Amino acid sequence: MKMFHKDRQGFTLVELMIVVAIIGILAAIAIPNFLKYQAKAKQSEAKVNLKSVYTAELSYLAESDVYASFSVVGFGLSADNPRYQYDVGLGDLVGKTPLAAITCSGGTSAGIDSNPGFTSTGCGN
Repeated sequence: MKMFHKDRQGFTLVELMIVVAIIGILAAIAIPNFLKYQAKAKQSEAKVNLKSVYTAELSYLAESDVYASFSVVGFGLSADNPRYQYDVGLGDLVGKTPLAAITCSGGTSAGIDSNPGFTSTGCGN
């Protein structure tokens, strides 16, 4: 007959279940916060890109008296990494379309303040 030794080392099933439950609770708290901060970072990135386009467009306008396409101002969009979808247009046309009404395939959207002649918006993932 085998005897049970109390000095055995190891974890019981109950102890392991408690640890798994604690990890699950911590994950339930941490994952939504991580996703929220990730979305904020993507929005910030989109705003920085839009402000860069805005500044480049204003510089081009000052030199040429017309607005240019993305590639002309050095902001060519890569087909390899279609992370965001940007739209540039005249303030009178795009300004009448609220950002919420623009069809966006991703979950991130951002806009910058527009002047009477230029508006830019972006949305993406």
